[in-house]
Amino acid sequence: MRIHCLGGGLVGSFVTRRLVEAGFEVHLYDVIPRQTPANFHHQSAFEADHTSADIIVNMVPGSIGHELLASLATHPYRIVDLSFAETTPDALEGCSAVILWDVGVAPGLSNMLVALAHREFGRLDNVTIKVGGNPSLPDSEWSYMAPFSPHDVIAEYTRPARVVKDSQPTVVPAMSDLHRIQANGRTMEAFLTDGLRSLIDMPVNNMGEYTVRWPGHIQRYQASTASPEELVEAWRFDPDVEEFTWMEVAVEAGEHHARWTVEDHGKDGDSSMARTTGLVTYACVKAWASNPLFERGVHPPEDLDTHTVSNVLTTLREAGVRISCDSTSANLQASS
Repeated sequence: MRIHCLGGGLVGSFVTRRLVEAGFEVHLYDVIPRQTPANFHHQSAFEADHTSADIIVNMVPGSIGHELLASLATHPYRIVDLSFAETTPDALEGCSAVILWDVGVAPGLSNMLVALAHREFGRLDNVTIKVGGNPSLPDSEWSYMAPFSPHDVIAEYTRPARVVKDSQPTVVPAMSDLHRIQANGRTMEAFLTDGLRSLIDMPVNNMGEYTVRWPGHIQRYQASTASPEELVEAWRFDPDVEEFTWMEVAVEAGEHHARWTVEDHGKDGDSSMARTTGLVTYACVKAWASNPLFERGVHPPEDLDTHTVSNVLTTLREAGVRISCDSTSANLQASS
């Protein structure tokens, strides 16, 4: 089984290494030289020949993610897309590829968990997703370092957020509904960002995704006159600083509820965001390599069957990611 990985950043390099360790023939393509156990190709993914690939994993930055995916989609490839581009793959016309997209932690695992709740409860009343990767302790500056492309973080902060209110998709300004929350004993702040993506079509009365940061971070951003290049430097990821990723997916459906929490602190030199995001991607690639998940079309994470989602959760847990589920449903407890 030959897999082409496109992009070897913090997450891309982690996914690539895990696939090599699983015994796949892996080829990594990047314009930046990377130290990797995979077969490395120092060239643009746009210019490479991917006809020999059994699965392609698109992990380039969101700024070029959709353009690259559109060029690949004219061929009958199997593609796992992790670029989180603003233009989503379901907008592609004349697509010949089979695509599974947004398979990270959020969007990605969050979608899968909401889909499990929908299958169990039917129409949902309220869905709230809260997620963030942050330093373990705040500081006197930004109290933040970007665990993936800083330009994608800036896009997160500036892109209007799509939410669901009274069963209708609604657009609100990014960083709306700023409020304090408790994240496993930490007092943090949460604000709306555009993370629902394909979930916007789920039959839910009210739904939103919130990015989680240390108090004061987003206010500093709102008041800042720093250029994107200055922010990229200020938010540069420091592997020597302790950090964590935390996510909560809370669902209410009449008298029923389900609440999942996911937390990781990094391990063996890999950041928590690389692990939580990359392990989901890795598990999906591995599942697709073993079973024909999809034969045609463009599929969001919520299209994955319950067995595959259960295997994704098992992959995370076996790697040391902490996951808990509190629910009125014994079925959800068992599958989670």
